[in-house]
Amino acid sequence: MKTWHEIRRFPLAVRLLLVNQLGVNTGFYLLIPYLATHLTENLGLSAAVVGVVLGVRNLSQQGLFIIGGSASDRLGARGVIIAGCALRTAGFALFALGDGLPVLLAASVLSGLAGALFNPAVRAYLAQEAGEHKAEAFALFNVFATTGALIGPLLGSALLLVDFRTSALTAAGIFAVLTVAQALVLPARGAEPSGGGLLGDWREVLGNRAFLAFACAMVGMFTLENQLYLLLPAGARDATGWDGAAGLVFLIGTVANLALQLRITRSLKSLGSRGRWIAVGLTVMGLAFLPPALLPGLGPVLAGALLLYTGIMIAQPFVMELIPGFGRPGLTGTYFGIFYVVSGIAAALGNAAVGWAMDNAEQGAAWLPWTCCALCGLTCALGVAWLQRRGALPASPAPVAAAPVGEGSRA
Repeated sequence: MKTWHEIRRFPLAVRLLLVNQLGVNTGFYLLIPYLATHLTENLGLSAAVVGVVLGVRNLSQQGLFIIGGSASDRLGARGVIIAGCALRTAGFALFALGDGLPVLLAASVLSGLAGALFNPAVRAYLAQEAGEHKAEAFALFNVFATTGALIGPLLGSALLLVDFRTSALTAAGIFAVLTVAQALVLPARGAEPSGGGLLGDWREVLGNRAFLAFACAMVGMFTLENQLYLLLPAGARDATGWDGAAGLVFLIGTVANLALQLRITRSLKSLGSRGRWIAVGLTVMGLAFLPPALLPGLGPVLAGALLLYTGIMIAQPFVMELIPGFGRPGLTGTYFGIFYVVSGIAAALGNAAVGWAMDNAEQGAAWLPWTCCALCGLTCALGVAWLQRRGALPASPAPVAAAPVGEGSRA
């Protein structure tokens, strides 16, 4: 109940962005996890062609985050969010209505570009609207995102009993509703003049060595977070021989987020610097992979999943809170955009490395992928701790006296 009470204390724009993220993840995970199966089994495409279609979507999103971030700074986050959701509506509708390769590639490009637009814009807008309460806002954002990531696959599996087109049209409908809601409810916020050209903005952000070092140190968070969809579900299935065991990983995470995320963030916010808690969160994320490495069975896998979610709950809100502090307010979107370009590259390389380790695990080295993930988390935790020790991270905001969260949160 405290979580829902906290939500009501934020401005209407923040509440809409939270619901928006629930809808975004519900619509995304309703469709994307089942897309490869549709392309191969229903449309008869080869594995190579399927890889191209999925790769185009991923590249369109991860490679263009910087465009979405810069557009948010220069044009205003509201319009970019609305445009992104509208494009995602069109992209998912194309997946439902088209079977030819050109249509599928167009759908992939549109749906990927959509994510590149609204992901950094939403975070920039949320940071602006939340004011002194960014950490709590991003904690709630994480709760809604995790809940959507659980609801989406469950709803998608049910809709697939009808057919894939029904799933795709439902996902497109969710994004259409979000587009209309944002257009009606989100207040416009004027963009601050940059004072320079687009390339100048990028040079300014890329020339911020402290920010780039932080972004590189955070590759562990995104690499390990992606194991919620790769290594941990595979470990649950291997331990039980039951495909449905993978769903327990997400169920545990959703329950933990609903019960603990806001409490963890509010408790830690006044206890030490943000960098300290980010390092602690990364350490917990790394340690999460030790129980499955040391003990067989489903229990250690689920214990590892709970630890991983706990580490994410500790670190992620403070990571999102710190990013705007690396530069001037007029470049918040660009900072988020470049941060997510780095994270996208990290997730791709990290998944490739973990996949290689999983292949070798089948040859008798079952401990290898788990150990690699543990070392990744601990190494990145040391990197953040080093940056904190050197004073390279933005200063943590001073504790704020208890007051309604909505006060002073409007830009």
